[in-house]
Amino acid sequence: MPKVGMEPIRRQQLIHATMAAIDEVGLAEATVMRISRHAGVSAGIISHYFGGKDGLLEATMRQILTDLTEAVAARRHALTDDSPRAHISAIIEGNFDRTQVTGPAAKTWLAFWASSMHKPMLQRLQNVNDRRLYTHLCHQFRRVMPRHDARSAARGLAAMIDGLWLRGALTPAGLDADEARLIAQAYLDQLLDHHGCATSASDTYR
Repeated sequence: MPKVGMEPIRRQQLIHATMAAIDEVGLAEATVMRISRHAGVSAGIISHYFGGKDGLLEATMRQILTDLTEAVAARRHALTDDSPRAHISAIIEGNFDRTQVTGPAAKTWLAFWASSMHKPMLQRLQNVNDRRLYTHLCHQFRRVMPRHDARSAARGLAAMIDGLWLRGALTPAGLDADEARLIAQAYLDQLLDHHGCATSASDTYR
């Protein structure tokens, strides 16, 4: 009989093992047996908790997305400046948090993006993540720009963040998160300066 409280521990073990296996051999070769060996458990545990490899991949991506949400939220919560520039900068910083750019996380993201084109549940997760980023950026840009300009700026910056992440993750040396942040922040400055946007919360388009 399993010990009380073991299920969350086992789930986390298997999620970390999934990322390690994908980092090691890629998604296609990250079999249930390999993942279970990484976790130090029997293969049957994966079916018991997740219903199989697809369920485990979904749970793994939900964890990474939760980590992303928490990374952004923590930076925004710590702000002493309520300006749109500060909030958008925090969103940029959160998207390049260490939970999103390490080797295992990066390779799991890449596997997730590729698989989401063929698996409806993963595609829904991807759509939710894309929409969340766009909505948060658009809300902040809307404070200092007309609606049409805010939407364009949000789409542009979201594409910049994703593009920097993807290009960095695909390089042999891995993603240089510091450089990516600097480029994204410079692009943000260009967007705001182009529109002559003030950064104080009192200067808004309502």
